[in-house]
Amino acid sequence: MKFRGHAVLITGASSGIGAALARELAREGAQLVLMARRHERLDELCAELAASGASAVAHVGDVTRRADLDTAVALAVERFGKLDMAVANAGFGVVGPLEKLEVEDYRRQFETNVFAVLETSKACLAELKKTRGRLVLVGSVAGYISTPNASPYAMSKFAVRALAEALGPELAAQGVTVTLISPGFVTSEIRQVDNRGGWHPQAKDPLPSWLPMPTDIAAKKIVAAAYKRRREAIITAHGRVLVWLSRFAPWVLRFAARRGVRGRREPRR
Repeated sequence: MKFRGHAVLITGASSGIGAALARELAREGAQLVLMARRHERLDELCAELAASGASAVAHVGDVTRRADLDTAVALAVERFGKLDMAVANAGFGVVGPLEKLEVEDYRRQFETNVFAVLETSKACLAELKKTRGRLVLVGSVAGYISTPNASPYAMSKFAVRALAEALGPELAAQGVTVTLISPGFVTSEIRQVDNRGGWHPQAKDPLPSWLPMPTDIAAKKIVAAAYKRRREAIITAHGRVLVWLSRFAPWVLRFAARRGVRGRREPRR
């Protein structure tokens, strides 16, 4: 019960990594505020956690609106008296070749994946300083490697990595630790989400079934990294290989891109 009695806010908690983190943190004794836009999903998850004896409350909100984030933090303080950890997990991917994307597509990507992460950090900071708590930013291996047809997403995750690297030493003196989570491919709905954030449940995942890591395993690794207050955790073996290549043999990745790697495509109805 690593997080017994800890109050934790998770954004993007209605599916994928966010929902898996809620389940894993509940098993570790955390008290949860779960934030997302889909209230049905949140209600179902909270009911599931309550049935297992966990304490979880849903907050329907949009991370691109600061008022919604402030309300989520206030809810944690009202229900649990404090906030010990915040997980800035909400995000999605804009994909496509430059010539077919508009600048507005890039702005939309940054609003959710960068500025909302920044706003989450600022909304939670005062309470995290009181508890000498943890700030967990969910980035991606794409924060190291930019692939064809995914420049908006990669740009946003490079920015999250830069933010985490700056905030780590900046907040250390105030007792707040920053952990950057850089997943590779994990089982989730992100590859079923279009460039405007719409979910297409019938869209087929383009990845082979053996490649993505199951979300429950990823959640265990993320929770362990947060508990140990690690600076960064690269989740998935293939993710670690790709990051190693980006650091020590970037020519391999450039060669693969030039050889015609197509990259991701936007899911269709």
